Amino acid sequence: MAVETVMLAPVFLLFLLFLAGAGVLVESQGRVNGAARDAARAASVQRSLDQAESAAEAIIAEVLEGQCQSSSVSLDESEWEQGGQVHAEVTCELDLGFLGFGGTKRMTGTAVVPLEQFRRVD
Repeated sequence: MAVETVMLAPVFLLFLLFLAGAGVLVESQGRVNGAARDAARAASVQRSLDQAESAAEAIIAEVLEGQCQSSSVSLDESEWEQGGQVHAEVTCELDLGFLGFGGTKRMTGTAVVPLEQFRRVD
């Protein structure tokens, strides 16, 4: 009985580490998706594309602070016109050092928010 326990203990510990790592990845992807949604919403209420980019970057810096090694937001695919849409794409470099690996994982989240039909945009 003791031999089986000694042989199964490392397998069980590896399984627990896998579950913890998978949980962190799922939670981080949810944070990136939420940050993209918040950035798109913040950008959609601004009057100009420059103000929208500044607002989106401020939201990303606030929401993903301490979560990513580096994060960025892009509004390049946005249609900045009346009745258009804001397309925010957020990228986050997640550090995998907590698992004992020396790498990072790039996570990307996107969100699209419509601009109002009758609102003036610059």
